[in-house]
Amino acid sequence: MVAAFIDMLGMLMILPLLPFYAKSLGAGGLVVGLLVSSFSVAQLLSAPIWGRFSDKYGRRPALMVGLGASAVAYVVFAFADSLWLLFLSRIVQGAGGGTVSVIQAYVADATRPEDRAKSLGWLSAATNAGVALGPVIGSWVQVWSKHTPGLVAAVLCIVNMAFAWRYLTEIRKPNVAQDGSKSVRRGSREAVLRVISHPSEPASRLVLIYALSIGAFQGTTAILALFLAWRFGVTENTIGYVFMYIGTLSVVVRALLLGKVVDRFGEPRLSRVGLVLLAAGLLGISFSRDYFTLAIAVGLLPLGTAFTFPCVTAMLSRVVSSTERGLYMGVQQTYGGITRVAFPIILGMAFDATGQASPFWISAAMVLGTLAMGRDLEKYAPRVQTGGVSK
Repeated sequence: MVAAFIDMLGMLMILPLLPFYAKSLGAGGLVVGLLVSSFSVAQLLSAPIWGRFSDKYGRRPALMVGLGASAVAYVVFAFADSLWLLFLSRIVQGAGGGTVSVIQAYVADATRPEDRAKSLGWLSAATNAGVALGPVIGSWVQVWSKHTPGLVAAVLCIVNMAFAWRYLTEIRKPNVAQDGSKSVRRGSREAVLRVISHPSEPASRLVLIYALSIGAFQGTTAILALFLAWRFGVTENTIGYVFMYIGTLSVVVRALLLGKVVDRFGEPRLSRVGLVLLAAGLLGISFSRDYFTLAIAVGLLPLGTAFTFPCVTAMLSRVVSSTERGLYMGVQQTYGGITRVAFPIILGMAFDATGQASPFWISAAMVLGTLAMGRDLEKYAPRVQTGGVSK
């Protein structure tokens, strides 16, 4: 949780500033979408490889590589004076493999199946605390110099590497299942292609639900700053407060509410509720005309994402072998990366060509379309009987 918080704090110091920095260099909606997508292009190619690497050699080495790549990327961002350097910083960070799938696999290794959704919720609460604080800190420190946000983020990565090296020890023997058996050697390419060749399998469906919904969410997040600047006059000095609002609600929901509602409704049912809330929030933003309706609509986003993503990831960890957990977490990030590439580009084009509100309509329709994939997941991720109580 500490490692994830520091990592996200640095990332969100930078991410809300990207559209404004790109715009100052002459970029429009399409180029901003390409800039945001470039991270995912690099990540989708490398994530399964790093997932398999973490299965074979351990979670900590893979995490250290991702943090090191982020530190280099933030230094490049700090001194970027052209669009190609902004693209370079995003590609370097994505190619390092990121840290999300590795940390998720670590959490899944460390928890019982029935506790994983709650544990992943706590983990995402820590990352959303970074989401809440990072943009505001980034907005504050940029008044000293335009180089400061990138340099501070790089220092945070170095501190995080030292923390992970000292305190984040391995909890499993690499390449060995939890029951002591040797791992199945499925290649990363085979696992990626299996999602398409066997789409009815529970693992494939969960990967696709995650990918489409997170692509829709993050695609609109990439355009959100431009939309709010157009309709509400938000600037680079105030956009951080919007992200702080989203992040704060995410922390509260995931830390205080998620565990209780998972116990009550179960992961499959709750994930479907989350998809509906996420779609409602996206539509609500497009129709908002004042800060009150905007606050309500934006407030539905952290509810939807909190109920969807931890549950989907927890179910995925249960339907695959423990020796392939890192691999499939990487596959999930690969398909999420594909949609994070496609959606910012598509939505950026829609923003420019078909109206500023159209990206939110497209995303909401895509999120609602994933509901059909969630049918009958209860039989693959049943609620566990503990002490005579269904959980």
